[in-house]
Amino acid sequence: TEDALVRPQITCGTHALALALMSNLRPGDELLSPVGKPYDTLEEVIGIRESAGSLKEYGISDGLVLDLGCGTGTVTELLADAGYDMIGVDNSCDMLEIAEEKKEKSGHDILYLMQDMREFDLYGTVRAVVSVCDSVNYILEEEDLLEVFSLVNNYLDPGGMFIFDMNTRYKYEQMGDCTIAENREESSFIWDNFYDPEEEINEYELAIFLKEQGDLYRKFEEVHYQRAYDPEVVKALLEKAGLELVVVYDAFTREPVREDSERIYFIARECQKKEKR
Repeated sequence: TEDALVRPQITCGTHALALALMSNLRPGDELLSPVGKPYDTLEEVIGIRESAGSLKEYGISDGLVLDLGCGTGTVTELLADAGYDMIGVDNSCDMLEIAEEKKEKSGHDILYLMQDMREFDLYGTVRAVVSVCDSVNYILEEEDLLEVFSLVNNYLDPGGMFIFDMNTRYKYEQMGDCTIAENREESSFIWDNFYDPEEEINEYELAIFLKEQGDLYRKFEEVHYQRAYDPEVVKALLEKAGLELVVVYDAFTREPVREDSERIYFIARECQKKEKR
């Protein structure tokens, strides 16, 4: 095990523990807590208490669900474990290759599509769309974000749910211009972060070093751009796309959004279609 795990996306103790538990446990595994009953926010993570904002809370316990910006399929697999029929959409071939490998190991019947979320195309409608891990922040223009929301609305069943998260302006401001580095035995990375407050664009250059044979490491470089959006702007765009904003809250406390909230959840509902009789 490592002495420490450093990631700017990990914003609280519950988030860190949730990542560790989800990486090591599968549904049905037994979790022992030798120090007593887990504290309240962990109860949602391990399933003792229903999580606020879950699909089940909004009456969706099965059926077809789209994971938009699915990456390597981690959340897609978790939802498939929970009994949902999953579609994963991402525009990264490398990410989807890893997702396919996970699918082979799990045996889940997941359909993965390599598409840009600004122009994704499905064969029919779905009961819900989820987009987490700040995937929506990669949309840099308001008109493109409106297009994403309009496509989501188009492919949702009547009354279908859309759940997504976004990093906030506060988080990017706190990160500012900085360098984060981690040196591990099998891999290392250097993260150079830059934030432009006028454009509200956060840029980070990521250099990853993966160990191959002997003392040789292969270097991979990536550049990412994300934008912060005011929640009121997001609400207006959702409504313009035909979606009703149900609730927005701090991602880690489930409380109303604060000035120092770093990640927030939006839950919206399709509200303009009519069921066919």
